[in-house]
Amino acid sequence: MNKVLVSLVALLAALAPMGPAVAQPAPDIKASRIVIAPPQTDLARTIKDGLSAAYYGARAETAAHAEAQRLYFLYGQRHFEPIWLSEDSAGKVSFSPAAGKIIALFENAEAEGLRPSDYLTASISSDKLGGDAIALATLETAFSAATMRYAQHLHNGRIDPLSVSELLDIKPKPIDEAALLEKLAGSDDPAAILATLEPQHPEFKALKAALASFEKSSAARPAPIGDGPVLRPGNSDARLPAIRDRLKLTASTSELYDELTVDAVEAFQEGQGLEVDGIIGPATVAALNGGAATRREDIIANMERWRWMPTDLGDFRVFVNIPEFRLWIERDGQPEYTTRVVVGTTRNQTPVFSDNIRHLVVNPYWNVPSSIIRGEIAPAVLANPGYTDSHNMDLLYNGTPVSPWQVDWTQVSSSNFPFRVRQRPGAGNALGQIKFLFPNKHDVYLHDTPSKSLFSRSFRAFSHGCVRVEDPMAFADALMANEPAISRASLEAMFGPNEKWVNPQTQIPVHLAYFTLRVDADGAIRNYGDVYGHNEKLIAALGLNPVAEPAIVAEVETAPAELSP
Repeated sequence: MNKVLVSLVALLAALAPMGPAVAQPAPDIKASRIVIAPPQTDLARTIKDGLSAAYYGARAETAAHAEAQRLYFLYGQRHFEPIWLSEDSAGKVSFSPAAGKIIALFENAEAEGLRPSDYLTASISSDKLGGDAIALATLETAFSAATMRYAQHLHNGRIDPLSVSELLDIKPKPIDEAALLEKLAGSDDPAAILATLEPQHPEFKALKAALASFEKSSAARPAPIGDGPVLRPGNSDARLPAIRDRLKLTASTSELYDELTVDAVEAFQEGQGLEVDGIIGPATVAALNGGAATRREDIIANMERWRWMPTDLGDFRVFVNIPEFRLWIERDGQPEYTTRVVVGTTRNQTPVFSDNIRHLVVNPYWNVPSSIIRGEIAPAVLANPGYTDSHNMDLLYNGTPVSPWQVDWTQVSSSNFPFRVRQRPGAGNALGQIKFLFPNKHDVYLHDTPSKSLFSRSFRAFSHGCVRVEDPMAFADALMANEPAISRASLEAMFGPNEKWVNPQTQIPVHLAYFTLRVDADGAIRNYGDVYGHNEKLIAALGLNPVAEPAIVAEVETAPAELSP
């Protein structure tokens, strides 16, 4: 009996929510009548004893207790008869038809970008079908654990996003495991039920199709072009022969970036929507590595990130893809508006999460984050006490402006430093004329900027973490398409010295996402640089291509020095 109790405890641990601990609500036993039917076979009695021990042994109001309760009620309504095992008239035990179909799914898990070995473990081997009651009870519960693990991986992915980066602030989507087990047990087509758990987004489906065809076409795939220094006309680099081959130029072993190759690169950049400058930087290299050069591990990693996304992205939504440096407004899955954006630097990364735009702020104040006060404003004031005045800033103590000349700025790193810095509305305000708020713990948002020059670059990771929008008023107009009382004209009429808040009637979902592969409507795969290294870290975590330290895409040239979120 101890063996089955151990297996049941292990099962309940496996059924606990994956990723950050999110307790599932216990069923409301007052709302519906729960019938616990008595076991009628030795195997059923063994299952009941194990589940009962796990249920009553778990601490109340914990995820383990809630899961034990659900599983106990589920099996209790079935006289504690097994879900995955069946017994014929001669007493021979075998896997049920539903279990057989699920085993087939486990065997084909690679088609989902998953690993069969995560589910086809020794504990669910058919060799155990001839065991005693305790062995069969162990097999039964182990199969439930493997099935729930598979379901969780389909729905939420294999990897906890926070294990890749603390800035992947993604909440796992709950699964009612007991209800799912019950549906699977009574279904003639468990594959169809489990298929509803995976993302339904067209891009996920396209990536899944690309994975299915990868092995057939892999022989013709060129080797990816490696990272290296930014190449300008006249430079030399060992990657030039491979770049010429990718551009379908006449084969040449020359490592000189000559005029013919520059022309071909510019034509390629124009076709990819990149800045047409003939400079081969990270964005151009990433684009060259798209299409037929796409790696299998990149496909799987991007499928994993789609599993992290909310099931419902919203019928009308804002979608920002950080590696692409671009924003879209989409309605029913179709783009209505798009624009370039600037995102956080590799040191001040834009976090990945989903929220809702609740407010538009015209003529915004900029409440300067404490990190920028310590790292940039304090040193500037120490060198020039008139710095805050010259930048239209107020130094505040308990909300009241005070003179920066009266403050000991050497104490700015102290936790007791009681002052805040706020930049007043105006032409030089770091947030420009409008910001779009979705209050969050990261204190990031979308906003205008007076620094427009960076939008012309292909690589646009230069902010302190917020997302700067190239044409914010055109974006605002498209964003307010469903708000009859708000328009670009009404917002521009508010321009002036005073901050004004505008609250749309309907909150708008916004997703700050991180996809290094995007699939066009025609099925073409585009590749974007791994600006923060999240992709390579995820590939390593998935066990596809372990690396010690993932390379982070970096721009050789730096942006002009500026104070901006």
